[in-house]
Amino acid sequence: MFTLIKDCTKCDLCKTRNKFVFGVGNPDANAMLIGEAPGADEDKQGEPFVGRAGKLLNDILKAIKFEREEVFIANILKCRPPSNRDPLPSEMETCMPYLYKQIELIKPKVILCLGRIAGQGLLQKKMSLTQMRGNVFEVEGVKTMVTYHPAALLRNPNWKKGCWEDVQKFRKLHDELTGK
Repeated sequence: MFTLIKDCTKCDLCKTRNKFVFGVGNPDANAMLIGEAPGADEDKQGEPFVGRAGKLLNDILKAIKFEREEVFIANILKCRPPSNRDPLPSEMETCMPYLYKQIELIKPKVILCLGRIAGQGLLQKKMSLTQMRGNVFEVEGVKTMVTYHPAALLRNPNWKKGCWEDVQKFRKLHDELTGK
């Protein structure tokens, strides 16, 4: 699929990107994590969550006994918005079919959205992060949860306790759905 869409020009983000950021991880993963869009480090390397937020995400995954290689990590947008601005609704709408196709091909048992924008985009709901957290939704037949974005945790360390509660619930849900 990557080779089919890596040269996408459906929105203006193609003009400012360095690298198309498809996603990374196990193509047969039971757990999928979805962020909003690539940042500067991701745009340089072509891989999601590789900067400081990526290191924190790796630590979070290890804390709930996942290795980065066993999950699949993607973003709603595959190209970096200029100056890390929030994705525009039109950009998200243009890129969402790619993400839905990734979900269809990977067939995860559970999805964790990282941050308000990823949650709103995937759930197609105008809810606050507080309203989304702690709940289990369904997207394309897949149980889906929402927690804080790792970059937000770097700026607001007092949110880590809430994130810890969320990811423990996510792991429990994963284990229930996979029989582990």
